[in-house]
Amino acid sequence: MRDARSPFQMIGGEEKVRRLVDRFYDLMDSAPEAEGIRALHPADLDSSREKLHLFLVGWLGGPPLYFERFGPPMLRARHLPFTIGVPERDAWLWCMDQALDEQDMPNELRDFLRDRFRAMADHMRNVPAEE
Repeated sequence: MRDARSPFQMIGGEEKVRRLVDRFYDLMDSAPEAEGIRALHPADLDSSREKLHLFLVGWLGGPPLYFERFGPPMLRARHLPFTIGVPERDAWLWCMDQALDEQDMPNELRDFLRDRFRAMADHMRNVPAEE
């Protein structure tokens, strides 16, 4: 990106990150496209919402809230107990793509985040793709 600000600054700070996370989980909780990924989460999504919010604040360049509360994120290790293949990755990305599309942000930031989220989601896979 050409903007010298962090993605956290560009998105508009903690409140805007919260809005993105809330929309993401609202979609996961209601969209048929997300049924498979929703099944991997607890019935009450409050803890998931909070953890993703804290993580994304730091991941985007804001204060390291997740690290301060839970230690190093170790995303892949924390997700290993769950079966995450291509369908789960794609459902997660579908929710995030929809949530990103609904946020007011520069297109350059949206494209940058979409690329970063795709890489992160693919890294979480622990089931090989069928060939």
